[in-house]
Amino acid sequence: MRKAAFLIVAVAVFALMAGAVAVRELLREPEQAFAGGGVQPVEVADVTTATFADTIEAIGTARANEQVTISAQVSEIIGRIAFESGDRVTAGQILVEQAGGEEYAALNEARATEREARQEQERFRDLAERGIAPTQRVQETQAALDRATARVRAVEARLANRIIRAPFDGVVGLRNVSAGELVGPGDIIATLDDVSRIKLDFTVPERFLSVVSAGQVIVARSDAFQGETFDGEITNVDSRVDPVTRAVTVRAEIDNSDGRLLPGMLLTIEVRRDVRERPAIPETAVMRRNEQAFVYVVPTGDNPVIEARNVDLGVRSGAMIEVVSGLQPGERVVSEGTHRLRPGAPVQVTRQWHSTGATAVGTAP
Repeated sequence: MRKAAFLIVAVAVFALMAGAVAVRELLREPEQAFAGGGVQPVEVADVTTATFADTIEAIGTARANEQVTISAQVSEIIGRIAFESGDRVTAGQILVEQAGGEEYAALNEARATEREARQEQERFRDLAERGIAPTQRVQETQAALDRATARVRAVEARLANRIIRAPFDGVVGLRNVSAGELVGPGDIIATLDDVSRIKLDFTVPERFLSVVSAGQVIVARSDAFQGETFDGEITNVDSRVDPVTRAVTVRAEIDNSDGRLLPGMLLTIEVRRDVRERPAIPETAVMRRNEQAFVYVVPTGDNPVIEARNVDLGVRSGAMIEVVSGLQPGERVVSEGTHRLRPGAPVQVTRQWHSTGATAVGTAP
């Protein structure tokens, strides 16, 4: 009996509370009931202008502008190493000198023979001018001088093959040899990379061939540099489509004068197209009714009353979204507190965000 009495009392109290709430709602002003009750505090944001672009996303591998493996042309012992790992070198700079004692001796012999042949040729030419020696003898001494000179050049070329020079400006990689070590053709002494510019090869599906061309801007990102972007430009599009993957290889170049990007790095690439200036608003300002997007516009002045306005939206990036139509730069929209509002509700602006503009991108369809 006590439990039943308690339940009856509880139900009665609940009914009285519900009735009080219903009576209060009936007594409220119609406009206040529609607007959500009194003046609502809101945060607003300016409609700003931002740069938007459709993008094609891909993944590519960084390559040096020029790259080569330093190796010897002949088998010989290393006499001197003129670089250290990581050195920056210029074109023509000596990197390695191989021993060449026998070749130097052969060069001295060849030069001595050349001097004798030149003296002999000059002597017979003088005699021929005075009519003492026959012209045929002059020709024979000239041929002997030419052979001696050719032998000197051949020995000098063999000696030059023992001096390894940098073919272009770049950075030397890790040194793999030591002085006194015997090296031959194919043995890797070091690598040399010109990283002043980075070549970036990546593939895109063939359906994008009509919208990808040389001169387009690309933006690359690397996990090694979180939050940073590297701007580049497409330089070439391959002349063939892979028949297996139905993709085409695209090459872009990125300025790397600071040397931060290294060959072999994996980069995420965005190819930007249809770059345009459009109004932009925070994504939090957008509401949806069925398939239609709308925002609450806050006019300037005292005691503003919000207006619901339909908008057509474009691409989005992060917290910003493109407005194709429905808003103009300089207007204000509610960015926080939209769920408490109804059209025609009076609002009080508690905070206003002034955007300075941004660059946004979206994924290509």
